[in-house]
Amino acid sequence: MDIILISAAFVAGVIALKCHLPPLVGFLLAGFTLHSFGYESNALIDTLADLGVTLLLFTIGLKLDVRSLLTKEIWAGATAHNLFSTLFFTVALGFLKLLGLPSLAQLDVVHLLLLGFALSFSSTVFAVKALEEKGEMNATYGSLAIGILIMQDIFAVLFLTVSTGKIPEWYAIALFALPLLRPLFFKLLDVVGHGEMLVLMGIFLALVCGAGLFEAVGMKPDLGALILGMLLAGHHKASELSKALFNLKELFLICFFLNIGLSAEPTWQGLGLAIVFMLLLPIKGLFYFLIINHFKFRVRTSLFASLTLFNFSEFGLIVGGLAYKLGWMSGDMLVAIALAVSLSFIVAAPLNNNAHSIYQRLGRWLKEHAAERLNHRDQLIDPGNAQVIILGMGRIGSGAYDELYQRYGSRIMGVEVREDAARAHRQEGRNVIAGDATDSDFWERILDTANVKLVLLAMPNHQGNQTALFQLKRRNYQGQVAAIAAYPDQIDGLLAEGVDAAFNIYNEAGSGFARHVCEQLNPKFDTK
Repeated sequence: MDIILISAAFVAGVIALKCHLPPLVGFLLAGFTLHSFGYESNALIDTLADLGVTLLLFTIGLKLDVRSLLTKEIWAGATAHNLFSTLFFTVALGFLKLLGLPSLAQLDVVHLLLLGFALSFSSTVFAVKALEEKGEMNATYGSLAIGILIMQDIFAVLFLTVSTGKIPEWYAIALFALPLLRPLFFKLLDVVGHGEMLVLMGIFLALVCGAGLFEAVGMKPDLGALILGMLLAGHHKASELSKALFNLKELFLICFFLNIGLSAEPTWQGLGLAIVFMLLLPIKGLFYFLIINHFKFRVRTSLFASLTLFNFSEFGLIVGGLAYKLGWMSGDMLVAIALAVSLSFIVAAPLNNNAHSIYQRLGRWLKEHAAERLNHRDQLIDPGNAQVIILGMGRIGSGAYDELYQRYGSRIMGVEVREDAARAHRQEGRNVIAGDATDSDFWERILDTANVKLVLLAMPNHQGNQTALFQLKRRNYQGQVAAIAAYPDQIDGLLAEGVDAAFNIYNEAGSGFARHVCEQLNPKFDTK
């Protein structure tokens, strides 16, 4: 049976890709199709699905600045949306009950409130997958969406603790000592080096030190993985660890999406109620837009974040399963929630893929905030007297910045996607701003590039450099462009797309190494 499940997931994923949809849509449909032929989930798939979600939250924590959760737009925005959405779904479903909708006839006000609460959440798994596939995890709207989802995860933990009556053990207070172990975790990350030991270290930290400890004291394991990831976020290997776990996490998450499809046995009554939930979903998305825009974010940022969150959450299945066990909901209701979650993923996937065209159509109808009133995270950008812009301030970009600074002085500006990294560069004396050069909104926020003579595309992701080049061409940039690449075919592609110079990072690293050896050691060779 496992061979059939894997084969069906692979075939459905390929078909989804050919239809320009994310593979997760194919995995969901594969689950539903297999279930209709009598296949069911098993303990192995359940375990791998849980591992995928745990590793997902751990890697989110590795990229998260905990201070971002304390900003008003995150904690207040998430709280406001949860309250408004819960109230809306409760009232709307109550109205449909009065109209005689059979599926809701047995639910009283408390149970309707519980159902509304479950439907108010959005899916962390879907949002992260969508952002990763677009390479926009660190974009302003992406960080907003992730922050709101993490706050929702915290609300979910509190709800499950209260509703199940399962109070954490008294010794759970010992978890407050975890930050004191941070230096030890950092030391271990330094010791294990790279390769397979780094991957094993990541799994140990996520599943044992994070999820395992929290589960042992009666708390939600996934929360433990998230918190431990956040404790490690400041380590210089955090990004490397996240990348090392990426493929493993992606493989396990296939089981997560398959499991959703395999868990629901579609019925006509459940499908009808799921369609009702889907008809109410746009109002939930509208609440996201209005609340985010209220905090003075640009229309584009508000719209993109809302589309990322435009879905129902797998948390609804957890709430539905709990209510079903307690006799508060019928089996058809649980099926309806599972179908609604799946349908929302299928609808949200193409919406996210076409977010730019949706913005172009709707943007002119939506009122923008005055430039001086915009949120500090979405402010307009003034390059000043910069004549060179370096996109990507990693090792290569930083080295290029320092070399050009010695040659041409201070007329250089660097662009780094992470705010904390940009801040660190500024502390070292470099003129670096935070921004996502692959984001069309970043280029729209730049006031003027007429004085810029040279742009260096130094981002480690080839697709990111291609996207930035496309954005420059859209702005009719007239200066010179140089780019880095890892492979000869990528260099040929960049030159064909219009860059003035492209450099192989491995060849350049080798020549740079030899140059530094000759300069520092000044070796004497016999030339005869």
